[in-house]
Amino acid sequence: MALQVELIPTGEIIRVVHPHRPCKLALGSDGVRVTMESALTARDRVGVQDFVLLENFTSEAAFIENLRRRFRENLIYTYIGPVLVSVNPYRDLQIYSRQHMERYRGVSFYEVPPHLFAVADTVYRALRTERRDQAVMISGESGAGKTEATKRLLQFYAETCPAPERGGAVRDRLLQSNPVLEAFGNAKTLRNDNSSRFGKYMDVQFDFKGAPVGGHILSYLLEKSRVVHQNHGERNFHIFYQLLEGGEEEMLRRLGLERNPQSYLYLVKGQCAKVSSINDKNDWKVVRKALTVIDFTEDEVEDLLSIVASVLHLGNIHFAADEESNAQVTTENQLKYLTRLLGVEGSTLREALTHRKIIAKGEELLSPLNLEQAAYARDALAKAVYSRTFTWLVEKINRSLASKDADSPSWRSTTVLGLLDIYGFEVFQHNSFEQFCINYCNEKLQQLFIELTLKSEQEEYEAEGIAWEPVQYFNNKIICDLVEEKFKGIISILDEECLRPGEATDLTFLEKLEDTIKHHPHLLTHKLADQRTRKSLGRGEFRLLHYAGEVTYSVTGFLDKNNDLLFRNLKETMCSSENPIMSQCFDRSELSDKKRPETVATQFKMSLLQLVEILKSKEPAYVRCIKPNDAKQPGRFDEVLIRHQVKYLGLMENLRVRRAGFAYRRKYEVFLQRYKSLCPETWPSWAGRPQDGVAVLVRHLGYKPEEYKMGRTKIFIRFPKTLFATEDALEVRRQSLATKIQAAWRGYHWRQKFLRVKQSAICIQSWWRGTLGRRKAAKRKWAAQTIRRFIRGFILRHAPRCPENAFFLDHVRTSFLLNLRRQLPRNVLDTSWPTPPPALREASELLRELCMKNMVWKYCRGISPEWKQQLQQKAVASEIFKGKKDNYPQSVPRLFISTRLGTDEISPKVLQALGSEPIQYAVPVVKYDRKGYKPRSRQLLLTPNAVVIVEDAKVKQRIDYANLTGISVSSLSDSLFVLHVQREDNKQKGDVVLQSDHVIETLTKVALSADRVNNININQGSITFAGGPGRDGTIDFTPGSELLITKAKNGHLAVVAPRLNSR
Repeated sequence: MALQVELIPTGEIIRVVHPHRPCKLALGSDGVRVTMESALTARDRVGVQDFVLLENFTSEAAFIENLRRRFRENLIYTYIGPVLVSVNPYRDLQIYSRQHMERYRGVSFYEVPPHLFAVADTVYRALRTERRDQAVMISGESGAGKTEATKRLLQFYAETCPAPERGGAVRDRLLQSNPVLEAFGNAKTLRNDNSSRFGKYMDVQFDFKGAPVGGHILSYLLEKSRVVHQNHGERNFHIFYQLLEGGEEEMLRRLGLERNPQSYLYLVKGQCAKVSSINDKNDWKVVRKALTVIDFTEDEVEDLLSIVASVLHLGNIHFAADEESNAQVTTENQLKYLTRLLGVEGSTLREALTHRKIIAKGEELLSPLNLEQAAYARDALAKAVYSRTFTWLVEKINRSLASKDADSPSWRSTTVLGLLDIYGFEVFQHNSFEQFCINYCNEKLQQLFIELTLKSEQEEYEAEGIAWEPVQYFNNKIICDLVEEKFKGIISILDEECLRPGEATDLTFLEKLEDTIKHHPHLLTHKLADQRTRKSLGRGEFRLLHYAGEVTYSVTGFLDKNNDLLFRNLKETMCSSENPIMSQCFDRSELSDKKRPETVATQFKMSLLQLVEILKSKEPAYVRCIKPNDAKQPGRFDEVLIRHQVKYLGLMENLRVRRAGFAYRRKYEVFLQRYKSLCPETWPSWAGRPQDGVAVLVRHLGYKPEEYKMGRTKIFIRFPKTLFATEDALEVRRQSLATKIQAAWRGYHWRQKFLRVKQSAICIQSWWRGTLGRRKAAKRKWAAQTIRRFIRGFILRHAPRCPENAFFLDHVRTSFLLNLRRQLPRNVLDTSWPTPPPALREASELLRELCMKNMVWKYCRGISPEWKQQLQQKAVASEIFKGKKDNYPQSVPRLFISTRLGTDEISPKVLQALGSEPIQYAVPVVKYDRKGYKPRSRQLLLTPNAVVIVEDAKVKQRIDYANLTGISVSSLSDSLFVLHVQREDNKQKGDVVLQSDHVIETLTKVALSADRVNNININQGSITFAGGPGRDGTIDFTPGSELLITKAKNGHLAVVAPRLNSR
């Protein structure tokens, strides 16, 4: 095995490379960990993992650019010290699997890349080891991923925490409470398809073993106005659509509902009943299963759904004015359903919807309502029924989550982990009472956040003995006091205006606000503003300068929403309900209580102060969620939107607090373990105290005194550039270390392999030598016996066959046959044959004959028709010229060609003259005149009937085969020949003297075509030919050194030809 060290600069993936196993993530201590510092070498591409390490930490542009770089690389998590910043990717990145959970489980916070699971594990380990309650505060605007982060945290604890002794019931209820709360408390908004319309704080109780044993949920400010009104493009709460889409037919019939959401007034105002990204039918199945898990009986589910259906029926209650302009109910059918579902008297409900009960001087009076008042009463009842049912639902879930072992010792030793999923700062085109409460909540949480951050920083500095330097930051206490201060705060003024006698309106509230706190620097109204600012402020608006920026609120509806009044007779009617859930939601004690109920703002203020106290009692951890764009598109980074969120989440403020002193701090042991290789004195190990080792290390690295401080247990580095330089030096050092480690490992690995191979070789050699020895002994014994039998057989070789000589005789025969097999003739021309022993002579002759026949048969069988014709021509040539003409041997290896001239080389006129006669062979020749022996170029054509001599396009002479009496050629190596014709043929001028470069081929073809094989004369010395009527010519042939053809002085044609071989 070869060890391979691979450095991954981003720190996001770790691989342990093995040639025989696939790469895997390094979990726990199974491989080399890549810590946060490792990613610094790739900071130009993927940014830094902790904003504290930004060089220009005061620049908002640098902050956002770092977010952009990481978002572009699908790195959605970044730290600000212990605070986790999360950017919603709007897609599944496959980073929440069980494998990822195991990777972050039990690991120090900065040993792994930023992740929600790192925060979850750090909080859980602190809860177990320090036995202190913890809280994770998740904030951000709608659509930033708060609800998803809460679910992922619960999933992490459910998967990684040990199972409680009672089994997984509590764990299942914790997980299943989410779908139920989302169904009743979440809705589709313009910004988010699953927006939480309430704040949620959940406590999870753990026993001393770290197992979840219980839980408790607090809810804040449910947006109940959504029940009766939704903006365009938004929906009511999910449960209404889930019930209509997924409910069984029988159930809908009992509830008096139909599947079409368009049939219900409370569901059509947003004109967005169907959403492609939401599957209401499947969600209904999940909710029904979850209700069973959290201990809902079938009767309770039926009662709960009856209330949900009654809200829809309430929305369809219509009124008409009588003669006195008093409202009357016109939808009797809806009223019947309401009386049955809510378990109230029909006449009582009718009266409560159209009249208001007033108690004056101890007397009860019924005042009829007009159409507007009746619609207000109906909507108020719907909101009250739904909001109180939601409160009951939370309490029911809390009873299900409550630990059942309250009397056991483990209960007293439990610790609590809180999860706060709260709405983020909201700035809309139109901001009303709900946004005022939400933004007040964010102001309080921001104040708490800064206080706890400063407190933890100061405590760490004091614990380490580092001088604390005061931090300049914006303290938003002035804004919180503006809202909540007694007698002078906005809430107090609002409550006073709601409670005072007389005609109080939203505008009178605004006027009182202007009179009471008109000099406050963070409040602005149309009256208090200067001429330029008034253009952006309406007369019914006021503007608050929050820590996150300016927000303009419209006072319209402030008093009504703050009072949240429900007419007394409507309360009385609901208190008489026979629906078990309604009877718990509307307590009869409310009717006898003479004290005016607290306003919504005051209730919210008190619950918020209670929440702050709860959070102060716990160790906080923070998750800040950011929405990258409003279109919910993956990969899109809207810088303007993100800058707005960075501002109102207070991230820059948090970063300034964190960076007020030192940007980087680590325990001595961790710092020394990481960077000890940079100093020869600390590498490979340091024997003394870690603090002393770090001191030696930083001196070697050349740190300046102002760049760092040495605490009691940690080193503090002031500037990121110092850490960057150290990390870059480590990256260079790692390369050389990796090379040394690889070299040492390879040496060790190959040494061990060599020793194993050597030991194996010795073992194999020992065994093999024994085997060879035994084989050699056996072979010698066999050889001795064989030689003895051979000698005995040789002595008796001439005797008749007997056991004594049978071996020898068989050996001789076998040897001959084997030798014969190796020495068989290769072809029919090979006449070699081994000499047989006397006993096999007859058999040898038979075999020889059979072998020859077989070779002949094989040869003949393999001859093609073309090759057969070639052999026939070669055989004729051999018969004619072999041993008679000198240049015959040179023609033997050359194949005869079917023709030496193509059709395109023969004149078309000649072809026309020949008519239908095919040309069997054509060759260029030289013709010598009969008189002067002048050479002339001609073409010799052979047809089935004649020899044709052609000059260009003219047939010069045609010699029919019948008139061809013979052919004469010399015995020398020249290429002349004479065609003899009959002297009686008056058409012929005489014999023809020709010269061909392929004389053997040409004469063979002529002889075969004219059937004149026996008429070829091979002459020595001279050839006489008929030169014309009454005269003859002579050709004299003499041997010489080179070919020469001339006319001699005696009138003969003299041919000198070289002798190529002697016959």
